[in-house]
Amino acid sequence: MRPLIVTAAVAIASSSVAAQQLPRAIYTDPPRDSAHPARMEVLHIPSGGVKINGVAYLASGAGAHPTFVFFHGLPGNEKNLDIAQAVRRDGWNAITVNYRGSWGSPGEFRFANNLEDADAVLAFLGDSANVRSLGIDMHRLVIAGHSMGGWVTALTAAHDRGIAGAILISMADMSNVGTSTRAQIARRMSDDMESLAGVTAESMADELLANAPKWRVVDGATGLARLPLLVITSNDGLGPQSDALVKAVRAKGNASVMTIHFTTDHGYSDKRIALEASIIEWLERLPRR
Repeated sequence: MRPLIVTAAVAIASSSVAAQQLPRAIYTDPPRDSAHPARMEVLHIPSGGVKINGVAYLASGAGAHPTFVFFHGLPGNEKNLDIAQAVRRDGWNAITVNYRGSWGSPGEFRFANNLEDADAVLAFLGDSANVRSLGIDMHRLVIAGHSMGGWVTALTAAHDRGIAGAILISMADMSNVGTSTRAQIARRMSDDMESLAGVTAESMADELLANAPKWRVVDGATGLARLPLLVITSNDGLGPQSDALVKAVRAKGNASVMTIHFTTDHGYSDKRIALEASIIEWLERLPRR
């Protein structure tokens, strides 16, 4: 029995050391603030003549909080809500939204609408009434996105001067159609479309083919030249797209680009804690705008 007890003690000690190396927000809830508790609010954000659905995970404590806005991918089966909860435990508000025509938001799904929706979300959060009611520190507003949401984030950050930083997770550059035919693109678009409204795989392919030249993320390098960026990649085959953007942004003089690669799949299925930790650590080092 003695060797087993020693082994168990070593395992517990190793686990404790590993936990100590992680940000506390990964494994520890913050103290409850009875006067200003953490809470969740449903949002209805005007965009394109409708109101898209959103959720605000608001941090505990009085006053304004830094705010993290997350844009999901296509169609958005992986919502990354564990990231939202983790950054809230670290004292950030976390905002998640569904684009028009996706996951119950009214309107029709379009790639162009996604970009407009992102601008609408930031305009909504910047409205003085919402700044007060949601407790938003507009000097520490960060946007992030996974997969297609990374593309939305990159193009939005390239022209929005109000944000303090951007995070791209396995960015899927939707302009990267290459020499693919309409039929080939439509086949790629046909998976998991049940959550999208007002669109077909063929219409999605047509929209990408028509707009790819103006939606290239590398063309936004100038706008991203002075913005702190965290670019995260995995073994999903999308790394070269992020690498091209990082190279272009650094060529424009941006020395505030951090890159991290995880050996995992597109959904970071076995690297969730590592993913959350890398984001929190980067947010904690982010300078106030």
